[in-house]
Amino acid sequence: MGTPIRINAAEISETISRLCQDANSNLGSDVVNALELAREKEASPVAKEILSELLENSRIAHKNKMPLCQDTGVAIVFLEVGENVEIAGGRLHDAINAGVRKGYNEGFLRKSIVADPLTRVNTNDNTPAIIHTEFAPGNHLKITFMAKGGGCENMSRIAMLTPAEGREGVVHFVVETVEKAKANPCPPIIVGVGIGGTFDYAALLAKKALLRPVGSENKNPETAQLEKELLDKINHLGIGAQGLGGRITALAVHVESHPCHIASLPVAVNIDCHSHRVKTAILGSK
Repeated sequence: MGTPIRINAAEISETISRLCQDANSNLGSDVVNALELAREKEASPVAKEILSELLENSRIAHKNKMPLCQDTGVAIVFLEVGENVEIAGGRLHDAINAGVRKGYNEGFLRKSIVADPLTRVNTNDNTPAIIHTEFAPGNHLKITFMAKGGGCENMSRIAMLTPAEGREGVVHFVVETVEKAKANPCPPIIVGVGIGGTFDYAALLAKKALLRPVGSENKNPETAQLEKELLDKINHLGIGAQGLGGRITALAVHVESHPCHIASLPVAVNIDCHSHRVKTAILGSK
């Protein structure tokens, strides 16, 4: 197992606070590069202008430390906890929520979370965060923060296909999901697809697929080919930037898969908007 390493809860909170603010005002270089490439490929003058404005928006947000979008999203946190890590000075999930609270307050970021889905009373601090935790060998705590807006999240779908529907059924469902979404998720979009596992795990896979650098290929050649086919079909829908037509509806399609039951073929689609806000930090030693 090795010698345990202690990471203080206060350091975790400070890191989360920083990631919240960084993600909401600084678009990743992978997203900026994808938007610039989309502008080069785009034939529609209107879509080209929109893509230029999105790039200008990211420049202004970075320069002035302002949110890229007024919807500063649900705070989603993915944790990779090293088996030799001990959390000192507090509970891990409490530290994360304290960091979200601090980051959203100090960064003047919009608070979008309601305590109860039906009574709709705002928690006024954007907590609680959605937290996913995995364990791994090592002396590190890897924290990946995603700010997920409501417009794109609302366009997500999941289906329990039959094995007989196979690859063709998966392709049809993914493309249909984007076609039905139209302009609602603020294209150009990034499409996360989860295939396999169970009903709930397919949805998690789709969300995790969005954490990959935009445009990166799956390591499995067959899955990488599926990503290319899906991207091509989606970009032939003609939805375009902000739904006003054009060649580029999606910047990337990322697919992640997992073994599943012989009688099942779960598939989930999780869409993210052009303000694709993901930031990572590692505490301890990887």
